[in-house]
Amino acid sequence: MKVILLENVRKIGSIGEIIDVKRGFARNYLISKKKALFASKENIKEVEKIKQELSKKDQDKKKEAKLIDDKIKNKEYEIKKLTTENNELYGSVKPTEISKVIEDEDKVKINPSLIQPSNEIKSIGKFDVLINLHPEVQTQIVIKTISQEEIK
Repeated sequence: MKVILLENVRKIGSIGEIIDVKRGFARNYLISKKKALFASKENIKEVEKIKQELSKKDQDKKKEAKLIDDKIKNKEYEIKKLTTENNELYGSVKPTEISKVIEDEDKVKINPSLIQPSNEIKSIGKFDVLINLHPEVQTQIVIKTISQEEIK
């Protein structure tokens, strides 16, 4: 299915580009999230008209992403969790928890869907977490899990 991209999408394409993707991906992700339109003749003309505006919006998003990147890059965040005797967590640390910790500490709101831990956080220790702030801006943070019992 041919679609026109309304914003830069990592590993897919850039604004105004007409690409061929699978139907499900187009309908369930690109079009539903307003990242693309069906590539009809009317839509192609429409996108050509608003291409500069879309580019400007994308640049603004990129600037905002860079500001967030400067604020949180390589920072370490602590998460306190209940643990078993052999230092494993009851449950794992989810992106929503990471998002909440970042918001509480740095007043930066990050959508949990942008957060990608390198591996599941299921034990005590330090873990690298990748955050995709923009298709061209990624940042790395460290999540340190500690036992709630130690803190008493």
